Amino acid sequence: MSNPHVLIETTSGDILVELFQDKAPATVANFLSYVDAGFYNNTIFHRVIKDFMIQGGGYTLRVEAKNVNAPIANEAENGLKNTKGTLAMARTGEPHSATAQFFINTVDNPDLDFTEATTEGFGYCVFGAVVEGMDSVAKIEKTKTRAAGEHENLPADSVLITSVSVFDL
Repeated sequence: MSNPHVLIETTSGDILVELFQDKAPATVANFLSYVDAGFYNNTIFHRVIKDFMIQGGGYTLRVEAKNVNAPIANEAENGLKNTKGTLAMARTGEPHSATAQFFINTVDNPDLDFTEATTEGFGYCVFGAVVEGMDSVAKIEKTKTRAAGEHENLPADSVLITSVSVFDL
């Protein structure tokens, strides 16, 4: 069985992602449950850091947090690395706190990889990779940012995720 693909349509272009169901089954199932519910539609990339990553999937256009499901177990010990173009789950300082937010690495980020099953070493679970649309990722990464409330790297001009849907190849 082939891995599922999702199309992330944004105001900065489309991003096609392959999800690694074999390496992170619970994470992929969680992500797809949000996709199927239409959760990501009309959310924004709310954290953009040049030479690091772009993060989205949790806030409305008005920068209001969306209600999320319960956190999932961190599957970062799956052998996948946070390399350029990979999709990973965002979380708090608690390793098993990921819900809906995700990020796309814009460079190799070895500091985010699993090293050991401790709070400091758990890392961030990679569960997919960009197949097409790194030009859109690069465009988002170049967006000017500003500080607003709790957000230090909020795009000055909103980058909207208009739709996320399962994409049949």
